[in-house]
Amino acid sequence: MTPVVTTPESAPSAEAPMNNPTETQEGLTPRGNIEAGATRQISDQEATKVAMGALVGTAMEWYDFFLFSAAAALIFNVQYFANENATAAALASFATFGVGLVARPLGGMFFGAMGDRIGRRKTLMVTIVGIGIITGLIGLLPTYAAIGIAAPILLVLLRVAQGLFVGGEWSGAMTIVVENAPLARRARYAALPQIGSPIGTILSSGGFFLMTLFFSQENFNDFGWRIPFLAAFPMLLVALWIRSRLDESPVFAELMESGETEKAPIRAVIRHHWKHIIIGMAAAMLGVGGFYLVTAFVVYYGVSILGYSPSLMLFGGMVAAVVEIPVLIAGGRLAERFGASKVIIYGGIVSALSAVPAFLMIASGNDVLVVTGMVFAVATLSFPYAASGTVLTGLFPARTRYTGVGFAQNTAGMVSGFVPLLATAFVAGAGNHWWPAAAMLVFLSLFTAVAGAIAPRMSVDLPGYKH
Repeated sequence: MTPVVTTPESAPSAEAPMNNPTETQEGLTPRGNIEAGATRQISDQEATKVAMGALVGTAMEWYDFFLFSAAAALIFNVQYFANENATAAALASFATFGVGLVARPLGGMFFGAMGDRIGRRKTLMVTIVGIGIITGLIGLLPTYAAIGIAAPILLVLLRVAQGLFVGGEWSGAMTIVVENAPLARRARYAALPQIGSPIGTILSSGGFFLMTLFFSQENFNDFGWRIPFLAAFPMLLVALWIRSRLDESPVFAELMESGETEKAPIRAVIRHHWKHIIIGMAAAMLGVGGFYLVTAFVVYYGVSILGYSPSLMLFGGMVAAVVEIPVLIAGGRLAERFGASKVIIYGGIVSALSAVPAFLMIASGNDVLVVTGMVFAVATLSFPYAASGTVLTGLFPARTRYTGVGFAQNTAGMVSGFVPLLATAFVAGAGNHWWPAAAMLVFLSLFTAVAGAIAPRMSVDLPGYKH
């Protein structure tokens, strides 16, 4: 009797769908390792081109989203929520910020499924158009004083629509980047789209900062705040031109050519990879929720509770974002050398240890220490954020990667959207002391570190890919 030899290319996986014998958790098929084969000949020059093209789109995504978070802290609580209680108005404003993030998992699943069926590049063109148009429309929206209750209702609807499109943006950009990069250097290139976050922060905070310099407080509240939102229209044209030059993922092209694309990616992800979604969500929590805590909430806390000037807090956010760029690059290189999961583990621990010192500096009343505290908090949580894209894309096989990453990352985004709201409520309950916010940062940091320890056991096994 001839023994049956099971090769790595044909070995079934415990995670493989029972009704689809052609796929395993490792992304292998009887036709060979499609993903490893498709990326074997990719040059660093090609990978850099795609990563930079994706970065432009994520920069606009985060510009639009952080613009809303800054406006929620400085403008929307005054212009769109009429309430004599300042804390109640702030809570309503941050709730609107969070509502948009509730829509993100839905957008992640919808556009993720589109990207897994028709292609990463086509889907990313749709998401960037939606984000840019909706952000510009927010800049045209009348205030509560002009149209009454219709103003906050329209603001919420635009925020929800924005959340849907954003839900498909980051996950698609990260997917197309890692699938256009050599396996051994995915972590390096996956860190580049993350730079879109600080660039978006610099542009949005810088836009508001310049408006506070050029206009009086009254004029800024009346119309100056609208200008950065309206700037999204010309920015969209630039982003579209750059993104149109992106190449489709060679991994997806191979899947299409071999007929291996997933016909029902949402069902496949929920049915067979729900554990991976949970771990991916946890791995992304610090980079998203922690960032919202030390930016959106800290801006509100500094201006409304500690009495700092808006320009100081916006300047602190810009400096932190500038410092974050080299930190993200360094985090990607460390993840390439030692493994992305290790960067998340140790980065999460360092972020937890930095929480109390950072908030002590922020609450000191000294301008230099305030800015230093913001920079310190953002820099430490940026190391895990740099590696999160590598970890999340590694959790899902190529056939359902866009959908899986979109669902996991945007679930983290949905939960994170309520971090400023919870921090505001907890701090108010503690007599406006900062310690509940610091405790939240510690929890988020350790939560992500634990996910980093678990992720390698559940990730795709590809040659040369270091977890």
